[in-house]
Amino acid sequence: STASEGSASVVVELLTSADTTKAFQDVKNEVDGITSFPEDAERPIVSLVESRRRVITLVLYGDQDPRKLRQLAERVRDDLVQRPGVTLVELGLSPPLEISVEVPQATLREYNLTLPQIASIIRQTALELPGGELKTSHGRILLRTQERRDYASEFRDIPLTTSPSGVVLRLGDIAQIEEKFQEVDQEAWFGGKPATTIQAFRVGDETPQSVAQAVQDYIDEIAPELPDDVKLSIWEDSSKLYKDRMALLMKNAVMGLTLVLLLLGVFLEPRLAFWVTLGIPVSVLGCFLFMPFTGASINMISLFAFIITLGIIVDDAVVVGENIYEKRERGMSPLRAAVMGVHEIIMPVTFAVLTNIVAFFPLFFVPGISGKFFRQIPSVVVAVFFVLLIESLFVLPSHLSHATKQTRFWRTLNWPRVHCDAFLKRFISEWYAPFVERAIRHRYVTMAIACAVLIASFGLVAGGHLRFTFMPKIDSDLVTAQATLPFGVPIEEARVVQSRLHEAAVKTIEESGGERIVKGIYSQIGKNLTAGHSPGPRVAGAGGSHLVGTQVSLVSSDLREISGTEFARRWRKNVGKVVGLETLSFRSDTGAREGSPIELHLSHRSRSITEQAASELAEALTQYAGVSDVDDGVAGGKRQFSLKLTPYARTLGITVQDLARQVRGAFYGAEALRQQRGRNEVKVLVKLPEEERSTLSTLDHLTIRTPQGGEVPFFMAASIEEGKSYTSISRRDGQRVVTVTADVDDQVSNANQIIEKVLEVDFPLLQRKYPGLTYRFGGEKEAQKESVSTLKIGFVISMLIIFAMLAIPFKSYIQPLIVMLSIPFGFIGAIGGHYLLGYGLSIISMFGIIALAGVVVNDSLVLVVTANRLREEGKTPHEAISQAGTRRFRPILLTSLTTFFGLAPMIFESSMQARFLIPMAISLGFGILFSTVIILAIVPSVYLIVEDVKEWLDSRFAHES
Repeated sequence: STASEGSASVVVELLTSADTTKAFQDVKNEVDGITSFPEDAERPIVSLVESRRRVITLVLYGDQDPRKLRQLAERVRDDLVQRPGVTLVELGLSPPLEISVEVPQATLREYNLTLPQIASIIRQTALELPGGELKTSHGRILLRTQERRDYASEFRDIPLTTSPSGVVLRLGDIAQIEEKFQEVDQEAWFGGKPATTIQAFRVGDETPQSVAQAVQDYIDEIAPELPDDVKLSIWEDSSKLYKDRMALLMKNAVMGLTLVLLLLGVFLEPRLAFWVTLGIPVSVLGCFLFMPFTGASINMISLFAFIITLGIIVDDAVVVGENIYEKRERGMSPLRAAVMGVHEIIMPVTFAVLTNIVAFFPLFFVPGISGKFFRQIPSVVVAVFFVLLIESLFVLPSHLSHATKQTRFWRTLNWPRVHCDAFLKRFISEWYAPFVERAIRHRYVTMAIACAVLIASFGLVAGGHLRFTFMPKIDSDLVTAQATLPFGVPIEEARVVQSRLHEAAVKTIEESGGERIVKGIYSQIGKNLTAGHSPGPRVAGAGGSHLVGTQVSLVSSDLREISGTEFARRWRKNVGKVVGLETLSFRSDTGAREGSPIELHLSHRSRSITEQAASELAEALTQYAGVSDVDDGVAGGKRQFSLKLTPYARTLGITVQDLARQVRGAFYGAEALRQQRGRNEVKVLVKLPEEERSTLSTLDHLTIRTPQGGEVPFFMAASIEEGKSYTSISRRDGQRVVTVTADVDDQVSNANQIIEKVLEVDFPLLQRKYPGLTYRFGGEKEAQKESVSTLKIGFVISMLIIFAMLAIPFKSYIQPLIVMLSIPFGFIGAIGGHYLLGYGLSIISMFGIIALAGVVVNDSLVLVVTANRLREEGKTPHEAISQAGTRRFRPILLTSLTTFFGLAPMIFESSMQARFLIPMAISLGFGILFSTVIILAIVPSVYLIVEDVKEWLDSRFAHES
């Protein structure tokens, strides 16, 4: 929960399994039942937090009065929502309107009036109220009192008093009445001119492209109608980003599919390659039938899921097709070969697909923002695998059961395969067969070497050579500088800081390539700007002149040499040290964050101790390399005068409520009305003129009205105690906390390592200095802990299910372990791939590693099943596993290569737009590639080691008996 000046909010985080509708209703009932809110407090709003998908942000700017810009912005908003395909449009940085009724204190005294009295008269006069129905013989007639006033000029003739001589004193006679923005310190500029923003969102089934196109068409239409000195431009268009990313993924999908097809054509007989290839579009199109039921949609994440399945789709079809063709080459008829081929392989293929499905299931339960996005991957993959199973076991054998003539065309296409097949046979007989013989003859040495490599790969991570970052940062085209000044500073000081940020941005642009790398610069005072998002309010909380932000929009990363991260680094350097700032942060990455890389919530019984400890912890963080934008969470509040009623005032009958209401009315204003005018809620406030509310001397001249109608000087009615107010008060689970945050440059250091050092070195010192000090993680660390914990549990459960599934066909508890032994060794490839390509591990990498577990099982399952069948034919264990390796070498190699090459275009993609998906592709691609070596060398060795153990146990029991 957070309490700040004029507002308070409480956020309740529900468990994933919770019924959100019921929880919402329960919370709303409890809040609605609270009766102890202050009398003038707004009615509390209880709502479910919804993720809103902003598509496009427009900036309206020009040399115009702010009210004129506001009117134009409202016109744009109203026009846009009338257009087909656009449902939700909101104004960005725009303070609310009010009708201000200002009456000088001398005038109040002259006519013996108070601000609350005038507010009450306005409330009773400007009224619209139904009076029921009048039933007559001619019909029913509605009765209605209509004295509603909407605009400032309509309030001038409201009568206040009537003198004995009959002279009516009207509101316009004593008050300055005008319509204006509420007195909040908010300003915005674009290109050095006053500006405001309009944001369009997509709702329901609307697509980013349809919303953006509708907005663009409107801009083209309205541009000629705007005043000459007013412009309407697009500041951010996420549909373009979406379109670019989709095009990038489509390019990688086509390239991956092409590579898979070429591999199939080289390794397989042309007709078999054709029918195996046909399974790819069949599986993908069949998946579309199930996607509505899984909640998935066509977007970049689901498209990436299709890319993942490109190579995996053909794996089982290759195994089935190869087995059928082997039967045909032995002389069986096509029909009998199809039946026998499927019958032999149906068990391993079915369970291979099922293990794939089970391995992806943990991704369904990942919490947080990352889980919300990547949950679509298992939805797509499971649907594809289900269709794949049907296609491989029923459709493919049906096609292969028909005899075809060897025409010249097919013989020509078969030429590459014949030569490749001859090379493979020679490679298997001259290289692989001797290698596997040597490996299984020295099986314990082979196993020891494999374990050593596995330990070494994990050592890369444990030793810090391969860093773990929870969520990889994606470079953005929007770079933001956000400064925080002491709370309550004059707006003139904020303008000085804004000017410095703007000048530093211009200097950075000149140093980094000039105007060709930038689209524009947007600045604002009064609200937070968050990088990767458009200008305008985003984070709830107290605004004010202490918040200053400047945002630079760069051209697409493909059109500039400098990265957003480097631009932010240079900008920070050019800004330099600004005296008097509470915080100064820069952000150049895009996407939703789970919080700051370093975020610690400190708590102690004493607020002052908590703040002191937070300041010292923040100072300690600044000493670590790569740490920037440190915020100790301690912000000095505004100066505060605490008022207390004097004994003298009590003798006059003045109550604390009288004092509070009259002081509030004088400075904030007495609220007379609040009414809806179009889309805007407009307040009518009665207050003193601004010049009487802007100096301390106002208190000296302020008088307090007694219940008898007399007046008492303010200093006689109240005593003043000067202090500081809190900027905000934050609590977690009811405990007051101060939050220390910092950003980390992943190229220099690692947030996890820094946090470990802080908890080992710095925090124990603070606890010894301040006994009772506690901490809790927040931000990325908290999200990382939840996600990793969920993945660990999901991984263990999926492994147990896979073990149980494999134990059923094997009718053994040992052989499933042989098959599953390839899983940890597949991790070597995943870790090695990240190391070779210079990528750090992340939660996205872990998604790929977990999914890898099911995929690497496929080939080892087929290998062990083949060895078992050969043993049933009378082969010894040594002969069976050796011959199984040579027989299954080609399909195992082919399935591994098709999976890797299907992902290869994505793995080696250089565009920054694909960077957050690449780690998962690396884990799967390199993991599967390396698992080929494991399956063809380690699995045969383990197979015979198990046989050795069995023989030893049998001999021991025989000896004892």
